[in-house]
Amino acid sequence: MKQVQKSDLEILIGRAAPIVFVLLWSTGFIGTKYVLNGAEPLTYLTVRMMLVVAIMAVIVAWVRPAWPDRAGIGHSIVAGLLVQGLYLAGTVFAVAHEVPVGLSALIPGLQPILTSILASRFLGERVTPLQWGGVALGLAGVLLILHGRPMTGEAGWGWFASAISLITITVGTLYQKRYCGGIDWRAGSFIQQLAAMVMLGIGAWALETNVIHWSAEFVLSVVWLAVVLSIGTVGLLYWLLRRQASSQVASLFYLVPAVTALMAFVLFGEKLDAVAIIGMIACGAAVLLVNRAGPDAILRQSRPRT
Repeated sequence: MKQVQKSDLEILIGRAAPIVFVLLWSTGFIGTKYVLNGAEPLTYLTVRMMLVVAIMAVIVAWVRPAWPDRAGIGHSIVAGLLVQGLYLAGTVFAVAHEVPVGLSALIPGLQPILTSILASRFLGERVTPLQWGGVALGLAGVLLILHGRPMTGEAGWGWFASAISLITITVGTLYQKRYCGGIDWRAGSFIQQLAAMVMLGIGAWALETNVIHWSAEFVLSVVWLAVVLSIGTVGLLYWLLRRQASSQVASLFYLVPAVTALMAFVLFGEKLDAVAIIGMIACGAAVLLVNRAGPDAILRQSRPRT
């Protein structure tokens, strides 16, 4: 009876985890809008990472997880610079350069397309024709959402930053799956966050004024983004990567633009036209298709190749 109950609980958690992930990941774009009222992009990210590293240091000291070897430390640093450093910098710069919050998640929302191609090539994951159809539908949906949007000037730099975030989150998640799957998440996360903090801190010192306007809004937003996003949601992402194919996990990012846009509408009054709404519906349908994995994908172990 206990085994059956445990199995049911695991199934429930497995089904709820993707929904929770999408909701929490979407709040990252919303929180960015608030924190940029108090600090420049790299300065804010440095403060965020300092808080995350401090929390992870306490967790590591308390739990004392198995520490990775020299190669594992190196792989964790690379993954951290990609996922925690460059990806976050790209998304924050996009919002700072006049890309509306509701649209700042769109370019990273193209991640499943790159992931499906790269996972098929480098991880040996089979992407079925039905899943490729979902990828195509999702791309069409994103293009509909982008239709008529300004792509030059200040906004152009913002879209360019979003493209950087797309590349780095795609390569970073694949790198994480390929090389960091066997590393204890607590030790690995500490190393990754520390590496990102150093990189972002150097960037903030060299490129920004480092002025911070402290307020309750800024502090609460940083705490949310640091604790819930950098520790909780990223940990959930890696948990999903251990249990599902990369293309399936990446397909969840198709839902993030729609959820972010709804949040931005409620909080900031950002509106979408009918074409954009149709595009978001197409993105949601794409998730269903990409997640319809064949039996071989379900049975395959999600572990790094050796």
